[in-house]
Parts: sequence; structure tokens; C-alpha cells
Amino acid sequence: MNPSPRQVVDRMLETDAFSRWLGIDVMELKEGYAKTQMTVRDEMLNGLGVAHGGIAFSLADSTFAFACNNRNQLSLALDTSINFLKPVMPGDVLTAEAKEIHNGRSTGLYHITVINQDGQQVAAFKGICYRSGKKILE
Repeated sequence: MNPSPRQVVDRMLETDAFSRWLGIDVMELKEGYAKTQMTVRDEMLNGLGVAHGGIAFSLADSTFAFACNNRNQLSLALDTSINFLKPVMPGDVLTAEAKEIHNGRSTGLYHITVINQDGQQVAAFKGICYRSGKKILE
């Protein structure tokens, strides 16, 4: 029997100290899909008092990883990019949603949108992954 997307992501989170530090809550999972949420804390701000760009990137990147690995096919990022659309402020609640655009034998393409608590899109992320052929859970 194949493990569920939740079982795979729970296993990933066991050793993903960075996603845990970010405070990411995995809200929804389906094959090739993930939805997460986190709250921006003061220690995530840059010298201008807004969230460091790495925070939105990291939330999107973790959400990408949960979506592209949750079929229990170990997948690694080949290429990622992000567009920052609006500033992210302390206390903002960010929600990231990863949608699979292409699920190939050796690669996958995912678009991840990041919105704030007001429903404003703050970032657009694109990720391409490589399917290693290995399993996360045996």
C-alpha cells in the first residue's frame, strides 16, 4: 500500500527543522498539491522593518517541496524563481498554495501563490523538480 500524502509530508517534517522554525502549518494535501500557512514574526524582519524576502521564498519553497514529494517520489528542486508583489509585514499571516502544472516521469512543474490575511497576493513562485526514482517512505 502506498503512503498517503499526509504520511509522506509528516515524515519530511520530522527532519525539516527550518520549516518547523518558520512555524509552517500544513493545512491541506492532495497528490501534487499543498496548502500551508505561517505567521510572520519580528525575528523574520529585515533592516527596513518588512519581512526578509527569504521568508516568503522559504514558505513557497517548503510548500513546493510538500506538493512535489507527496506521492512518495523523492523529488529535488532543479530551478526556482519568485516575484515579490507586495511587502510582507510583521504579524502578516501568509498562505501558500502549490498547484501542479506538469507531472512528468522525471520532472514536475509547480506554481505557488502566496497571499496575506487580506487575500492580497504577495508573491508568485515557480518551481521545477527532478524525480529521483527513490522513495521517501518504504
